[in-house]
Amino acid sequence: MKHAEELLRCSLWGQSLTAAERARALAGTTEKSFAPGAFICMKGEPVTHWMGIIDGLGKMASHWTTGKTTSLTGISSGGWFGEGSLLKEEPRRYDVMAIRETRVAFMNRATFLWLLDHSIPFNRFMIAQLNERLGQFIGMMENERLLDIDTRIARVLAALFNPVLYPGTQRFLHISQEELGYLAGVSRQRANQGLKVLEDAGLVKSEYGGIHVLDLDGLRRFGD
Repeated sequence: MKHAEELLRCSLWGQSLTAAERARALAGTTEKSFAPGAFICMKGEPVTHWMGIIDGLGKMASHWTTGKTTSLTGISSGGWFGEGSLLKEEPRRYDVMAIRETRVAFMNRATFLWLLDHSIPFNRFMIAQLNERLGQFIGMMENERLLDIDTRIARVLAALFNPVLYPGTQRFLHISQEELGYLAGVSRQRANQGLKVLEDAGLVKSEYGGIHVLDLDGLRRFGD
C-alpha cells in the first residue's frame, strides 16, 4: 500500500461504504511519513484523529518519566487505531512510535464521527474492532503473566496477523530481530534465541530483510 486512498479502499470498513461515504472519508483523511523511532502520537496529547498504517510498523507503548517503558502491541500495515480515545474524548493514554519508516493515514475527528452517524457498516466494523482489541489485550495480559519468552515471541508474531486489526499483513514480515525484541519486550539477542527455537519447530524462517512465517496456526498454538 502506497497511499491513504489505497488503505481506505482495501480496509474492511472502506469496502462497505457507499461511493459518497467513501468520498467523504477520503476528503477528511491526510497522510504523513515517520522515520524509525519517531512518535506517531504521544501520551497525554489531545486526540484529534483516527489513524491507520498505510505501510510500515508501529509500536503502541507507554513511556514513564522514570524511564520505564511498557510495550503494548505492534501495529502493522492495514491496521487502524485510536478509536477508543476518540470515542471517550480523553487525552491519549499511550504512545505510538514508528519502528521502521512508516506512512500513516490520519482521519480527522469530524469525519470519523460523521461515519459513525451515517454508516451502519462502519458502526458494525467499529464494534468488531473494539471487540478484537479487547480480546487482544486480555490475551496479552495472559501471555505476559503465564507464558515463557519463546512462547511470547511466537504470540507477538501471530498477533500481527489478526484479520480484523491488521488485514494487510503478509506472510513475509519486514521486521528485524531488534524490532521483534521491541514488540516482545526483550533484547535483540533474546529475540534471536526465540526465533531459533521457532525455526527449529518449523514455524518460521529468518531471511534477509525479515521473517517468513511458515505455519501461522502453529505459531498461535505454540506453547499450549
